[in-house]
Amino acid sequence: MFSKFRNLIFKIDPEIAHNLAIKSLKFNFTQNIFDENKKNPMFQTTLFGKKLDNPIGLAAGFDKNAEVYNAIFNLGFGFVEVGTVTPLKQYGNPKPRVFRLVEDQALINRLGFNNLGSENVSSRIRLNKPKGLIGVNLGPNKDTDDRLNDYLVGFRAFHDLVDYITINISSPNTENLREFHEEKKFDELMTLIFNEREKLNSNIPIVVKISPDIKEDKIEKITSLLINHKVKAVIISNTTEANRENLKNISKHQKGGLSGKPLEKKSNILISKFYSFFNGKIDIIGVGGIDSGKSAYDKFLAGASFLQLYTGMVYQGPNIVSKIKKELKQILIDKKVKNFKEIIGKKDY
Repeated sequence: MFSKFRNLIFKIDPEIAHNLAIKSLKFNFTQNIFDENKKNPMFQTTLFGKKLDNPIGLAAGFDKNAEVYNAIFNLGFGFVEVGTVTPLKQYGNPKPRVFRLVEDQALINRLGFNNLGSENVSSRIRLNKPKGLIGVNLGPNKDTDDRLNDYLVGFRAFHDLVDYITINISSPNTENLREFHEEKKFDELMTLIFNEREKLNSNIPIVVKISPDIKEDKIEKITSLLINHKVKAVIISNTTEANRENLKNISKHQKGGLSGKPLEKKSNILISKFYSFFNGKIDIIGVGGIDSGKSAYDKFLAGASFLQLYTGMVYQGPNIVSKIKKELKQILIDKKVKNFKEIIGKKDY
């Protein structure tokens, strides 16, 4: 059904189309009615001590203000990450700020953490109990005088509401945010976060979302810090500022983060490198170009234990999880694999 409407949807401005999608989910107009693989043991797993029907999550950026996460669970997603949420409400960057690159199966966005703020989002979650595993993605306000404190404000707002908290240091659309990848700044941030967790007597898992554009000589240093701070999982990766040279769409030079198929290989390579350093101590949530059973399979081979997607749903529609599971099931059967966890990290890139 989605394929019939896609051409019409793609004539609408991307942000307007996104808002319409949120509204349709609020009214439950979209349902996962084609999933033949619910509760299939081939895909069942555990994340942060909670059982999941499958390892496919919805990445931050779609349900920014925690409006429709329960409807998203109804689409078959194993877990949902809301946000990015900042302490104070902010509009984000000027419009237009989202661009479809249809020929490239990609998006470019420079949204800039547009959201309603931590008080609004946290109150919504308190009033609407999540039906499944939910995380929140935290970032600082654009005009803040203290980015470190902004992360702490967000942490306090959500530590007792969600199943995990993601520290986003990797968006290319907030100026100098990626400086937190530098060793001293990253160590300072992680120290403050974990000290705050201890003060609050909380055991909530901490996840870090990193950039795909980090230099190779930084990987080992970042890995050591992640392990030392006992971070539970790493999301690899956010959108990229690179990878424009082979794109076909005329919007390819728009400023912002590129997501979708052009990011797939780059993220797989980075996942494989981090996996080799982690030695099983930290889980990897793989992101970038996931839109099929084959692309999911390749992420697992690279070393991801869980997946997140967003752009893939833009191009494949709301039943993308059932599509991926159906295709992945056949691949695993052909390979004589009983559960996807058997193939994690079995291929180097």
